[in-house]
This record gives sequence, C-alpha cells and structure tokens, in this order.
Amino acid sequence: MTEALSVLAGGLLAVSFVIQSINCFRQNAPYSKLSPWLALGSALLLLVSIVLRSIEISYIALTGTFEALIFFAAIIAALVGAYGLQTRLPKSKDIGLAVTLVAIVIVVVANTSLSAKQALAPIPALRSSWLVLHVSLAFIGEAFFAISFVAAILTLLTKDAKKQLAHEELTYRCIAIGYPFFTVGALIFGSIWAQTAWGRWWGWDPKETWALVTWIIYTVYLHLRLMGKKVGRKTAIVAAAGFLLAMFTLLAVNYLMDGLHSY
Repeated sequence: MTEALSVLAGGLLAVSFVIQSINCFRQNAPYSKLSPWLALGSALLLLVSIVLRSIEISYIALTGTFEALIFFAAIIAALVGAYGLQTRLPKSKDIGLAVTLVAIVIVVVANTSLSAKQALAPIPALRSSWLVLHVSLAFIGEAFFAISFVAAILTLLTKDAKKQLAHEELTYRCIAIGYPFFTVGALIFGSIWAQTAWGRWWGWDPKETWALVTWIIYTVYLHLRLMGKKVGRKTAIVAAAGFLLAMFTLLAVNYLMDGLHSY
C-alpha cells in the first residue's frame, strides 16, 4: 500500500512536470495553475505513506532508506507547491520545473532496488526521539538546499543579469533557511543521538564526517555571501557543491563506506 502511494505520488509529480514543461513554452498554458496543487497532493500522499508505515511498525518510520527518501521527496514537493502558490517572491518557471524533477528522481530512487522497502521495526539503537528529530530536521534543511542547488545551477547557466540576480537571491534565501535546520538536525541532534545510542558524541563515522564537510561548505557560502565577497558565479558554485556533497552523504556513503549508519 505504501509503495503504491509513493508511485501514485510520483505520478502526480510527473503530471505536474509535464504541465510546467508546456507552460515554459506557452504563455498561460492549460492547467498551469493546477501544477502547484499536484505537487502538494504528491507531498500529502508521501506523508500518508510514512504514517501508514509508522502504524505498521508501531514507531515513526524514518529509519530506513525508503522512508527517508520518501520523507525527503515529500518536503521538496511541498516546497515546490508552496513556491508555485506564493506571491511575495518573483517566480521562475525553470526553478519550479527543475525542482519538481529533483523530487521525481528521489521518488524513483526510493522505489528501486537501492532501498529496502519492507517495513521493519527499528533496532533498539534507532528507537530514539533524538533520531527522529535528527533525521526529520536534517531532511527539511536539505529540501531547502535542493531548491538552492537548482537556483545556483540556473545562476551559472543564465546570461541575463536580472535573472542571475533573482536566482542568486533565491539561492541565498533557501540556504539561509535550510542551514539552521541542517545544523540542528544533522549535527546537534545527531550528536545527542550518538551519545545516547553509542556512548560518544562524535566518532568520525563516514556519514558524520561527510555531513560535517557538507556543513562546512554551506558555512563558507554564508560567510562569502554575508561578507559581500564573490557574490555571483563563485558563490553559486559553492552552493551547488554543497548539495552534491549532501547527496553523496545521503546515498553514496551508505553503499561505498562501512560505518555505524549502515543498517
């Protein structure tokens, strides 16, 4: 049931992507106003699947790769919908389209053999409210980083100065919001959970190390941005690198390196 919901949610995102694609080439394309609502509907379905899995295992289902990716995609889809409906910031069709594609890719990866889909009760070390806070807040931060990544890439690709400025501003806003979520979730609550589960705050586990590297990259970005230095292409490269490192930490570390975060 939960897998079917995730596939249906991916279908809604795909329809939203098609509508946005048409809207990029046609002014006032048919059903263009429906796209943000499809993204929000997809986010709701993904969150419902998390709730159903949680009921099935009698614990909050955020400890497996499938659940983590589904939650991650849900937050990104929700942000896409909110971005499409908001009226305060200038909206870019390209950003909405590309971020929707990111969410689709995550849902597809979640439904491949890379992630175990069987709903299993977590081992004792994972039964901690600190872990739930650690995972959920880190992914909320990374969802904002996903938008900043797309905006940063578009900053690098566009030659229009006005669009570059708008994309760079969105990059900064998303990192400024995502950074505290990631800091508290990935590092602070992660360290508290590590102390509870393993008896130490920090152990240079591969995932811990790469999460720290990711945090340092975003710290460098904010330093450069707030100091008003090298704003533009160079800061966009740093922002894009930060998200790629975050995805390396999320996926590649689990499969390429042995550590305490591999279950």
